[in-house]
Amino acid sequence: MANTELDIRYVANLARVALTPEEEARFGSQLEAILGYVKKLEELDVSKVDPMAHAVPLENVLRADEVQPSLPHEAALANAPSKANGLFVVPKIVD
Repeated sequence: MANTELDIRYVANLARVALTPEEEARFGSQLEAILGYVKKLEELDVSKVDPMAHAVPLENVLRADEVQPSLPHEAALANAPSKANGLFVVPKIVD
C-alpha cells in the first residue's frame, strides 16, 4: 500500500483536496482496487482490435443546415439602446 499512499497524496494534491488519514486509507484501498482492474486489462490481447474514438457508433443529432428567413433588420434593432446608421452602437472598450 506504500505506492498507493503516494498516489493518493499526489492525486489529492492535484485536486487541491485535503484528506484526513482515515480518508487516505479508505481512498487508498479504492484506488488499489481500481488499479487492480487496470492491471487485468493489461493482460488482454488487443492487437486485433482497431483503435476507436467511442465504444459505440455515434450519429450526428444536429439538424441539417438549411437556409431560413431571418429576423428583419428593423426588428433586430428595435430594442437596441443605441443605434446609428442601421448598426448597434456599443461603448468603446479598447483604447
